[in-house]
Amino acid sequence: MGEYLPEKILTNADLEKMVDTSDEWITTRTGIKERHLAAKGQAASDLAFKAAEQALKNAKLNPEDLDLIVVATITGDMPFPSVASILQNKLGAKRAASFDISAACAGFVYALSVAQQFIVSSTYKNALVIGVEVLSSVTDWQDRNTCVLFGDGAGAVVLSEVKNGRGIISTYLGCDGSKTGILNMPAGGSSNPATAETVSSRQHYIKMQGNELFKIAVNTMTKAAEVVLEQAGMTFADVDLIIPHQANARIIMAVAKKLGIPENRVYLNIERCGNMSSASTVTALCEAVQEGKVKKGDIILLDAFGAGLVWGACVIEW
Repeated sequence: MGEYLPEKILTNADLEKMVDTSDEWITTRTGIKERHLAAKGQAASDLAFKAAEQALKNAKLNPEDLDLIVVATITGDMPFPSVASILQNKLGAKRAASFDISAACAGFVYALSVAQQFIVSSTYKNALVIGVEVLSSVTDWQDRNTCVLFGDGAGAVVLSEVKNGRGIISTYLGCDGSKTGILNMPAGGSSNPATAETVSSRQHYIKMQGNELFKIAVNTMTKAAEVVLEQAGMTFADVDLIIPHQANARIIMAVAKKLGIPENRVYLNIERCGNMSSASTVTALCEAVQEGKVKKGDIILLDAFGAGLVWGACVIEW
């Protein structure tokens, strides 16, 4: 595993000087105190490269050992080619098939599930799975309702066949495409290409209906957790740690309450990192392992929800 958080930190005190907000307002509603921002000119592939290097080193593999690179992101270096293709070249992983997945905040769980299929089928031996975002590039820093939420970062894992132990036990993915308008970036695609008007009307930034999204997120993440555990033949009593997408501390705790999970079995890094979309779940997993909160044999539940609307959950025996 590996992660990378940019050096620049934007605190709530900094945001107080930018928009009409306060540390108390942000903390009470989101649980966020600070977030990391990419430096000028630092693209998604740059963040992904740093996380990938660390993951490969920890896995004792060389880039040439990789058969597959799957990158989850909604903030690629450019519309095309993929971050995965750019990263393949930066790493020197010449043998690796490479592609991106766009599943917003559920991106890492989606990417992990896809890569798992290639390993289980013995199509590939070693896969690099990354969640990376530079959300600061699509955040409207004049909108106090959204600019307080997002941060930048990257997390990476190397996925290979498990010789001893169970590894990934079950995954569950879902989508409700009827609600794409709740969370999106209106312009820049083929339905609304970039023009002077789309730029001036600030349509190239994240737009979100927060109140409506809150309730849907709580219910959906709760259901996803229930389904994936049922598929694994387990109950919440078997789970040692839940690592949810770090969207909002109130959403996370509402999900834990509905599931009957005590707070000490829920991992959070949102206070320090904010919402990093595809990068949130994987960096939280990396940090939980580094902090010794995940031990061999533990049952870990990943649970994520995002724009699409999409969701994904995964049960792992460590």
